[in-house]
Amino acid sequence: MNQPATPLIPRDLLFGNPEKSSARISPDGASIAWLAPLDGVMNVFVAARMTPEAASPLTRETGRNIPYFVWAADSRHVLFYKDRDGDENWHVHAVDIETAVMRDLTPHDGVNASIGRISRRRKNTVLIAHNARDQRFHDLYTVDVATGAATLLAENPGFTSFIADEDFAVRFAEKMNADGSTDVLRPDDHGGWTPWLAIAAEDALPTTLTSHFASDGKTTLIFDSRGRDTACLARLDLATGKTEVLAADPRADISGLITDPETHAPLAYSVCYERAQWHALDQAIAPDLAFLDAAGIGDWELLSRTDDDTLWIVRAEGDVAPDRVYLFDRANNTLDKLYDAKPALAGAPLAPMRPVVIAARDGLNLVSYLTLPLGAAGPQPLVLVVHGGPWGRDHFGYNSWHQWLANRGYAALSVNFRASTGFGKAFINAGDHEWGGRMDDDLLDAVDWAIAEGIADPTKVAIFGGSYGGYAVLAGMTRNPTRYACGIDIVGPSNLETLLATIPPYWEAIRAHLVKSLGDPDTAAGLAMLRDRSPVHRADALARPLLIAQGANDPRVKQAESDQMVAALRAKDIPVTYLLFPDEGHGFARPENQIAFIAVAEQFLASHLGGLAEPVHPGELERSTAQFLAGNLG
Repeated sequence: MNQPATPLIPRDLLFGNPEKSSARISPDGASIAWLAPLDGVMNVFVAARMTPEAASPLTRETGRNIPYFVWAADSRHVLFYKDRDGDENWHVHAVDIETAVMRDLTPHDGVNASIGRISRRRKNTVLIAHNARDQRFHDLYTVDVATGAATLLAENPGFTSFIADEDFAVRFAEKMNADGSTDVLRPDDHGGWTPWLAIAAEDALPTTLTSHFASDGKTTLIFDSRGRDTACLARLDLATGKTEVLAADPRADISGLITDPETHAPLAYSVCYERAQWHALDQAIAPDLAFLDAAGIGDWELLSRTDDDTLWIVRAEGDVAPDRVYLFDRANNTLDKLYDAKPALAGAPLAPMRPVVIAARDGLNLVSYLTLPLGAAGPQPLVLVVHGGPWGRDHFGYNSWHQWLANRGYAALSVNFRASTGFGKAFINAGDHEWGGRMDDDLLDAVDWAIAEGIADPTKVAIFGGSYGGYAVLAGMTRNPTRYACGIDIVGPSNLETLLATIPPYWEAIRAHLVKSLGDPDTAAGLAMLRDRSPVHRADALARPLLIAQGANDPRVKQAESDQMVAALRAKDIPVTYLLFPDEGHGFARPENQIAFIAVAEQFLASHLGGLAEPVHPGELERSTAQFLAGNLG
């Protein structure tokens, strides 16, 4: 191994809170809000647009970071999500920027709520979906943002979702069938629902989705993979059901969309194969796209805009440049930086990322991303970083995990294995019944590629991931006991049978999709496959060091998933390190806990791959809630 001749970047700079993030401009353009730390916890700050330096805290949360906020249409209220210790029972709160009065808009015990729609035509209300009536299904309400008064708009008899227009009229509902297909239903004149459109299981999730209704109510935009592989952008006529294709790419799904704020006519779209690119549909927006592309700010996205569409908040990043956020004045062609998310990393020895396309053994192309230590020459220790979902994907850009690993002397490789989203329905559906099968083969093929290319030392390869990525760690290390030198599993399921049996109640409407993908526990063949692909039943095959980290309140992957894997290993006298966070859920939201986990993981990798490690600092573990239930830092 060639140790990088570069200084270590402190992990708290890589993984601690950003100085600012998630900027949003108010619809009237008068104010800007963002998230920033207040006594170590991310809160909403707000300022007049003309004096952003005078921002003051609007919220004062003391326990957990606020993960998400958005402006209400009235430009006076900010809406944000809040749960309890990672339980994902999200409540929607509103806070008045003038009086600082805060109100829980979903004041129900155990509720899981989400913002359904904000409309410039309904400035004082917001659509909110929640499951207070029936934990399995989300009803739809209109809620007054100032008073919290809620009115039931649609009761959910078992639908996956409602689709409402800008006037808050419910236009459609979607219902998933037992085979994974979806029926799109329209309300009838008798208070019932009439089937309107059938979407086959291969198209249902997530490649065919309704987007924006036209202001005249006659058409809607959809991302549509019916009759094709990759999802195109199409206009659907609501009277006839006919579609007009507006944009398509044979390599990848259309993923981003900019529409006119008033008419909702499509203006531009983005597609991401190796890197994201924006394309104009309306020549009126073409100069704006060209201006931003030529500004040298890196890959960019539109975060927020004013109702009159004259001002945009634009987020940009590069592989060696964390988030930078700008105010783009379209009329004057000016781009003013609002902030750098992590200015302390300016000048840090960050390593460039390289997109690579790796051929799987059956011919699928796996779009992947590689980051090498600065100055690396010859084979390096490699950490395979597996994304969660699995219905998600890795992208090009600044990646804290890659930068941390490269800085410590490891090559970092992220692979969009089959079932990853964005590459067409055939690629997604190729993952059906392949958890711990061909999805794992894709990861093995990527490792073999890295070895054959002289990138990876075959004796020093680790596997690392969270959620599905954590499952991939457990599956990979029990299916291929000598391939990996060590592995780190974060909130990964170990038993697919119990995973399906303990999904959150509000996932009931999409359970058919999970069964289609993993296997049917109600059939003998399906149950046998689930058990065969469950790492807990192969625990005695584990031959290399394993670190497991879990949040006690995880509603998706229950603590029992990690507990039973650790118990199975202990029963065979196989050592394992098990780190539990009692105040976390599906991942680690509190910075103290994230930093503690990274400190433990860093020492673990250094012990088994031989890389560099920043020392564990006094109090670094003690400030967290970390509990070692098996093994220890040493």
